[in-house]
Amino acid sequence: MRRNNESPSRAVTRAVMEGVAYGLRDCLELLKDLGVEPSAGRVSGGGARSDLWLRILASVLDLPLERTAVDEGSAYGAALLGGVAAGVFRDVHEAVAACVRVRDTVEPEARWLPAYEQGYERFRLLYPVLRPLEEA
Repeated sequence: MRRNNESPSRAVTRAVMEGVAYGLRDCLELLKDLGVEPSAGRVSGGGARSDLWLRILASVLDLPLERTAVDEGSAYGAALLGGVAAGVFRDVHEAVAACVRVRDTVEPEARWLPAYEQGYERFRLLYPVLRPLEEA
């Protein structure tokens, strides 16, 4: 979704971000097919520092994203799982409730939703057609 004032290099960067977001939307759709209905997503780590990336992702997923107070998402999650394994916490739900704090929430951009919905539909049509190119 290139804006008129974006340079070509920024437009390409944004297109890459949108493509990754569409791939994550595919994963979310699989979860929804299994009956999972998330009300929000949680984000952490380096990518979560980019407001633009989170606005794009929240809009493509049409889901609010909660940025956690701790940046080290994977390492922090591994430590929480270690706490569960060691018996510090009963289960992952207790570990998350005790240790994970939300810093702020990034809402989907309402004006971007229609364009991203159309983009996602194009992505879904093109992905299977282009897949044989990966194998070549």
